[in-house]
Amino acid sequence: MLIHATLPARSATDWHAVAYGHSGRQIALMTPGASIQSERRYHLIGPDGTEYESATPGLLGGNRKLRLYGRLDCASAIRALPRGYAKHRVFFADEATAISAGYRPCGSCMREQYKAWKAARE
Repeated sequence: MLIHATLPARSATDWHAVAYGHSGRQIALMTPGASIQSERRYHLIGPDGTEYESATPGLLGGNRKLRLYGRLDCASAIRALPRGYAKHRVFFADEATAISAGYRPCGSCMREQYKAWKAARE
C-alpha cells in the first residue's frame, strides 16, 4: 500500500493522507484524529464454487486447477509460486467451504485430512 500525504493545507492541523492500493485506486482517506478505514476486499470461493467478495481474508488457500486446498503457509504451495501457481490460487473462508466446493486437502500441509480423504475414496 502506498501512502500519499498532503501537508499542510490551511493550517498545521488541516491535513489528510490518502492510501492507494496496487491498482492505483484510492482505498483509504485519513484526517487528523481519524483512523485508516480500508476498503480492502478479498475474493473467496463459496460452497457452490463461485467467487464472491469478502471483507475478511480467507483462512485457507487452494489451487483451482488441481482442486486442492491447504494452509496459507504451505511449503509446497510456496515452492510452486515461481512456476505460475499464483494464476490458479483461490482462497476459502474455512475448510467446510473448501470441501463443499469440491476441493481436496493438500497432502503436504494437511497430511491428516489428506489421509482421511484418501481412505474415504478407497
